[in-house]
Amino acid sequence: MSDYYDDLETYEPAAREAALFAALPRHIAHAKAKAPYFTERLADFDPKTVTDRAALARLPVTRKSALGDLQKTMKPFAGLTAVQSSELKSIYSSPGPIYEPQGHNVDHWRVARALHAAGFRKNDLIHICFSFHFTPAGAMIESAAQALGCPTFPGGVGNTEGQARAMADLQPAGYVGTPSFLKIILDKAREEGLDLSGVKKALVSGEALPQALRDDITAYGVDVLQCYATAELGLIAYETQGPQGVCEGMVIAEDIIVEIVTPGTGDPVAEGEVGEVVVTVPTVEYPLIRFATGDLSAHLVGISPCGRSNARIKGWMGRADQSTKVKGMFIHPEQVAHVVASFKAVQKGRLIVEQIEGVDVMTLNCEVDTESEGLADAVAKALSKHCRLKGRAALVPAGSLANDGKVIDDRRELA
Repeated sequence: MSDYYDDLETYEPAAREAALFAALPRHIAHAKAKAPYFTERLADFDPKTVTDRAALARLPVTRKSALGDLQKTMKPFAGLTAVQSSELKSIYSSPGPIYEPQGHNVDHWRVARALHAAGFRKNDLIHICFSFHFTPAGAMIESAAQALGCPTFPGGVGNTEGQARAMADLQPAGYVGTPSFLKIILDKAREEGLDLSGVKKALVSGEALPQALRDDITAYGVDVLQCYATAELGLIAYETQGPQGVCEGMVIAEDIIVEIVTPGTGDPVAEGEVGEVVVTVPTVEYPLIRFATGDLSAHLVGISPCGRSNARIKGWMGRADQSTKVKGMFIHPEQVAHVVASFKAVQKGRLIVEQIEGVDVMTLNCEVDTESEGLADAVAKALSKHCRLKGRAALVPAGSLANDGKVIDDRRELA
C-alpha cells in the first residue's frame, strides 16, 4: 500500500513544473473561449504565450472578495463557469452569498489526496462533521471519500452528544471537520464514558489548528493533520507525516499552480516573503485563472521530509485584505504597492496608520539599502497623489520590516 496518492507526489520538481506550464495554455484558451468573464478579462492576452511563471504573472487576478458583487451583475456565476448551470452536478452557496458550482468529476474539489495523506484508505469509515446544506464543505469531503472508496457518516454540524454516540456505535476510522469540534466531541465522549478508541486519524480544516489544540487531540490517540481548501478552488495544500511526525508547512496540491504575491496586486514576492495566495486551477467547469484567495502565506524552502517533492507553503497566516479608512477615504494595499513600485530604490514598503493627538497620520516606511537625498519627500508626494490624502515617508534599513505580509498596518484603537 503506497504512502502516496499517485505518482504526481514524487515527480521530479522541474518535470512537474514543465508539465503544468505545458498544459496551461490549453486551459487558459478553454477559459477564454467558454467562460464569458474570461473572454473579456483575457481579451488582450494570447494563451499560447503563457508558458512560464513570468508570463502567468502578467495576467490579471480575479479576487475572491469581488465574487459576490460580480455574481450580482451576471447571475449565478458572473460568467466564470465554462458550462451552463444545467450541466453541473450541484450548486452550493457560501456566505455572501457566493454561489459555488460542482462539476461531475468524482473528486471535483481534489481533496482525496489530503485524505490519503492523513492516513485514510479504502473501506475506512469517515465521520464527517462539515455542513451538508448550503455550503459545499460536506460534499467536498464526501466526494473525496468516494474517490478513495471510503464509506461516510454525514454527521454534519452540532449535536455533540449525538456525534459522540454515533462514533461510539460505528467506530469510524477517523473524523473530518473542524479541529475545535473534534476536541468537543472527544471531551463529551470521555464525560459520558463512551469508547471512541477506534478513531485513530483526523483531517481538519476550516479554522486554525494551534499546537495546543493539536496536542489535546493527539492525547486522545488521534493523529490529526490539516488541509487548506476553498469552495472555489478545492484543495490548495495539505499537511503530511514524515519520519519525525507532522512535517513543517503544507505541500501544495500537485495539479495546481500557486503564486504568492504582494497583497492587493498580482506581483509575485521573493521566495520566503509573506504575501497573498493566488491559485490557478484547470477545472473544466470552473477554470479559475489567477484567483486571489485573500489569504496570506509564504513559500518554504526545500523539500518535505515526507518524500513528496512539490513546493510547500507555511499554511494559513492571516488575511491579505488590509484596506482601511483614513479621514473618510479608503486606502487599499494596491495603492501602497503602486507607490512603492514607482521607486527603484525602495525594496519594500509598509504604510503605518496612527492616531496622534486625535489626528490620523499616515507614514510609509520604505526599505532602502542607502539613503538618497530627496527620496523620502518624493515618496511622500507620490503617496499623497495616489491615496488623495497627505502622508509622510520614512526611510528604513533593508530587511527591517517584518516578513508578515502586511502592506497596511493600522495601529489606531478604533471603537
